[in-house]
Amino acid sequence: MKPETNDGMLARIRSTIRRIPRGKVATYGDVAYAAGFPGAARQVVWALHGSRELPWQRVLGAGGKILLPAEKGAEQRFLLQSEGVAFIGLRVDMKQHRYAWPRFRRTKRKAQRMPRTRKG
Repeated sequence: MKPETNDGMLARIRSTIRRIPRGKVATYGDVAYAAGFPGAARQVVWALHGSRELPWQRVLGAGGKILLPAEKGAEQRFLLQSEGVAFIGLRVDMKQHRYAWPRFRRTKRKAQRMPRTRKG
C-alpha cells in the first residue's frame, strides 16, 4: 500500500472513531467496516496506536472483550464504566452499548453495457 493511501485510510478510520459517542462502543471490525474498509481491523489498531486525542477506550475486541493487557485494560474498563457502559463479566454488554452506525444510501448506477462482439 502506498504511504499516501495508508495515511488517507488511517485518517478515515480516526474520523470514524471520533464519531462514537459517550456510553457507546464499537469493535475493531465495526470501525473498519464503518470507515469503508471491511476486514481491516488491524489497521484500526494502528490508527489508535499513538493517537492521544481519540476516544480509544470505546473500541473493543469482538464480542465486547477488552484486549489490552494489565493496567491498560483496567484503565479502559474504568473509563468505560465512568461513561455508564455496563459489563457482563469481562465483556461489555454489546446489546445495550454497541454503537449503531448510520446507514448510508447507495445511489443506483446504471449498469454499463459491454459492447457486443460478433461471433463467427
